[in-house]
Amino acid sequence: MTNYSADRRIKDRFSASCLRVQLRERAFFGRGKQPVAVTCLDLNRYGMAVLCPRPVDSGAHLFLDIEGKYISESRIDARVVSCQPFQTGFRVSLQFSYCLDKKGYSRAIDNALSRIEGFYNRFAS
Repeated sequence: MTNYSADRRIKDRFSASCLRVQLRERAFFGRGKQPVAVTCLDLNRYGMAVLCPRPVDSGAHLFLDIEGKYISESRIDARVVSCQPFQTGFRVSLQFSYCLDKKGYSRAIDNALSRIEGFYNRFAS
């Protein structure tokens, strides 16, 4: 379990390195950068940190495809909070867009991410 003392998070994040995650930057008229496979460092129902081989601009809007044992979610909308050099690439902190405002809230996405969080929470206990 990842726990930061001076953290702004309202919930702990849980290690989930076995999740397969693909990141696609949203673009106008379908002209985005190529999708890239990233390594999930940790997650909760509100956000995720990934190790990415290339930098991603803070504030960028992304789509994530997430796969793991018993888990498959596509086109999860997210926003880049920060991107910093880390290990062999860049640590990209993401916030899922469904929880940013009431207009964009999706119960289906909330439920799906809650199930994923619960699955990894069991292993952290």
